[in-house]
Amino acid sequence: QVQLVESGGGLVQAGGSLRLSCAASGRTFSSYAMGWFRQGPGKEREFVATITGSGGNTYYADSVKGRFAISRDNAKNTVYLQMNSLKPEDTAVYYCVVSRSLWWSSTVAADPGKYNYWGQGTQVTVSS
Repeated sequence: QVQLVESGGGLVQAGGSLRLSCAASGRTFSSYAMGWFRQGPGKEREFVATITGSGGNTYYADSVKGRFAISRDNAKNTVYLQMNSLKPEDTAVYYCVVSRSLWWSSTVAADPGKYNYWGQGTQVTVSS
């Protein structure tokens, strides 16, 4: 059974940084894309970032480009999201996702329907 466990969320002041981690278990994920979505209070769920299995391609939402960086460690079945220059509008529950899809583009990455597994989420709160 696939399990995704997020960690690293918390409360931070605007301008600060956090690093989210997602440990995957239940199978080998090295060939699967891994990423992050988020849902803020009263907002729709939105794409944040995705990294392909080899780590060769990354995709970001425009709202986080230049501030967030996604990476992965296939030996640990773990994906990371380094979040810098955080803003109050980044406040959300952040969900780790995994996709078995082999074909990627920025449009595909932003489609929640392309992801097969979702974590329970970790809360990130940015105070002004």
